[in-house]
Amino acid sequence: MNTTKTCPLSRHNGRLSRRIAIFILAAAVLAIAPYVVYPVFLMKALCFALFACAFNLLIGYGGLLSFGHAAFFGSAAYLCGYAARDLGLAPELSVLIGTVGAGLLGYVIGAIAIRRHGIYFAMVTLALAQMVYFFAVQAPLTGGENGMQGIPRGFLFGIIDLNNTMAMYAFVVAVFLIGLAVLHRAVESPFGQTLKAIRDNENRAISLGYDSNRYKHLAFVLSAAIAGLAGATKALVFQLASLTDVHWTMSGEVVLMTLIGGLGTTLGPIVGAIIIVAMQTYLAESGSWVTAIQGATFIVCVLMFREGIVGAVWKLRANERLPEPRE
Repeated sequence: MNTTKTCPLSRHNGRLSRRIAIFILAAAVLAIAPYVVYPVFLMKALCFALFACAFNLLIGYGGLLSFGHAAFFGSAAYLCGYAARDLGLAPELSVLIGTVGAGLLGYVIGAIAIRRHGIYFAMVTLALAQMVYFFAVQAPLTGGENGMQGIPRGFLFGIIDLNNTMAMYAFVVAVFLIGLAVLHRAVESPFGQTLKAIRDNENRAISLGYDSNRYKHLAFVLSAAIAGLAGATKALVFQLASLTDVHWTMSGEVVLMTLIGGLGTTLGPIVGAIIIVAMQTYLAESGSWVTAIQGATFIVCVLMFREGIVGAVWKLRANERLPEPRE
């Protein structure tokens, strides 16, 4: 009988080595990608991937389904656009203002919505997000149905001209990696482990002395802030903030991205976002059929890959590693 045990230190070193290898591979792919694929498509995909990762923190690790995340994505886009165009601030400060503004909005909405559970939580977030949408429709500074146009990209740190496509792409990659690193650190920290415990059994977590509402509120604020970071960056990329960014359909799209890719996984929302953005970009000539194709893709993933595409792949690999039962 084999009694060999794996040393915890060796397991930790193995995980660290895999993460370093994945990071190097991802950096290499992102460096080569703009020479193979249209850079603007890549920038849009990375912005939505970060948006989906932020949403995944809330639903995948906190068990909270929000139908109002477009409020943070869109409000940050408007704030970033206002700071860059009307106040003449540098792009890094404009993005920071959009991120902080989305975080503050998340604090207010989270404080109200976190008191409800299940479908009631989802409906409260949707209702409050619609209030943000109607504000965007009526407020003069947002441009109404025309949107906030002509947002300047400006010079990063007063030196790097973001009007250069490759410079803008490098900035988007840096923002994406920073946001992803913050989310990954939050999930792997004691805060993240406690959040998952609350998701799995909230009553037991409360009995152990954890303030579940406080943890869920913090997760909501962090998710809103990172979603705002994605929205502000997208506003600079396309030099536009529109009602589409804050509409409830945007909240539906991010739910779709996360479920297709895989809840509670690091790569799942990224894969899901790339798939949805690719459909919207390369099937645009199909008109309204794009929505039907997205719906069909979602149905297939729900029926065949309950864990999402990435979750199904990890599950398959785990089954292959299991030892065969001895007779």
